[in-house]
Amino acid sequence: MNKRLRILITCDDISRGGGAERVVANLSNAFVENGCEVWVYSLKRCFVDLPYHYDERVKLRGCLNGISFSKPKSFTGKVWREIKRIVMLPIIYYFNMDVERQFKRRLKSFKPDFVICNTHDNKLNKIFFKKVKTKGIKIVHNCFEFYEKRKIDLSVFPNVVLLTSREMNSFRQKYPNLHFYTIPNFIPKIPQENGNYSQKNVLAVSRFDKQKGYFRLIDIWQIIQQNLAFKGWKLIIVGDGELKLEIQEKIKTLYLEDSIILKPFTKEIEQEYLQASIYVMTSHYEGLPMVLIEAESFGLPCIAFDINTGPSDIIENEKSGYLVEDNDLEGYAEKLKTLMQDQNLRESMGKRAKEIVQEKFSKEVIMKKWFELFERLSMQERKY
Repeated sequence: MNKRLRILITCDDISRGGGAERVVANLSNAFVENGCEVWVYSLKRCFVDLPYHYDERVKLRGCLNGISFSKPKSFTGKVWREIKRIVMLPIIYYFNMDVERQFKRRLKSFKPDFVICNTHDNKLNKIFFKKVKTKGIKIVHNCFEFYEKRKIDLSVFPNVVLLTSREMNSFRQKYPNLHFYTIPNFIPKIPQENGNYSQKNVLAVSRFDKQKGYFRLIDIWQIIQQNLAFKGWKLIIVGDGELKLEIQEKIKTLYLEDSIILKPFTKEIEQEYLQASIYVMTSHYEGLPMVLIEAESFGLPCIAFDINTGPSDIIENEKSGYLVEDNDLEGYAEKLKTLMQDQNLRESMGKRAKEIVQEKFSKEVIMKKWFELFERLSMQERKY
């Protein structure tokens, strides 16, 4: 494509430290590096101390959208929450309307060639993209079951990008009139360094919510710790979230405080990878988990449940790590023990893990797919 592309990327809240937000930052930076003009539109306008780096050429835009109503436990907290509901709901409604108006103004002033959507609000998506037509592209960050449970409607988007092809048929059956494509996420830079295979550290990184399955990871670690041969090992869990107190309580109840270390989210996460020798994931569902790709880029062998979707696209079972039948805690523990007791195996699997990232998830490979998609959609639009 000869012209300089103008790309608008939408996001619910770029101030969150999640995988979807990381993808928005990575894509934005990669597009401007390739000569595109990029605007990022965040529904919640919070551009201070962002968790991920944005190239200075990326223009950040957005609008304050609503107020979070938490679920307080104290009586005073509940009363204050109801006061906020009564007083603030009209304001929230106004801001939602303002988001609509501002987004329409952005479309009119920026005149993007393509809009890439990372937002999940059905109402706003219908408002935002009913006039975008072939220029609108939705990135699906989670499995089919997730979208069904959350009742997230994809029908407003003519073009949908899946991160893996594993559930392509499920999405196509639900939305037969949409065009589906597969483009994975990428790692912006593949590090030269690897994790330290002599270290007795097992690493897990993500937010603390039910999706990530940390309660069953703790149960697995309890099985590991019953064997005296693994008493010197540590499980390092990096993240923050609503379940932090419950996770801490479970660790304490099972007397695992000496072997499980909780650390807050950090922008210097590469240091955690470099000090680990194994990476573990126990999620109940995913899309294409960036954290697994990131761990493999540091040459870490990975273990995950074979869930929908993602792990099977990243881990080559018994070559770069292990895929375990979902919810088989004993089987998971056995595979983890196998890696923990064999440094040479950790190193050989880690080498293959890094090769997979270079072959399938490098920035060069994935950006080529994006520009091929843009060219294809442009040709379709010219036909009509």
